[in-house]
Amino acid sequence: MKIDKASIKKIAHLARLEFDESSAEKMSQDMSQILDWVEQLNEVDTSDVEPLTTMSSEVNDMREDKVGTHLDHEAGLKNAPKRDEDYFRVPKVLE
Repeated sequence: MKIDKASIKKIAHLARLEFDESSAEKMSQDMSQILDWVEQLNEVDTSDVEPLTTMSSEVNDMREDKVGTHLDHEAGLKNAPKRDEDYFRVPKVLE
């Protein structure tokens, strides 16, 4: 599958990528090779392969939810480095 420069520019715009015109041809060739490889996967017979739901072989250890005691408000703020009445004080992140 051949990708033209217009498609490269559109993909770059959507991905917020910047590149110069000299590298557009190289990108076009690389992306065409990637898509050609992906098209080859359509030729593989996967009729006897079960679909995967996860790549991990681990099994979740499920348990019952239990209601327990919770930390009261004052105990939660007891060791706070800075506090403002009933809230944690944290450094400003946004200007």
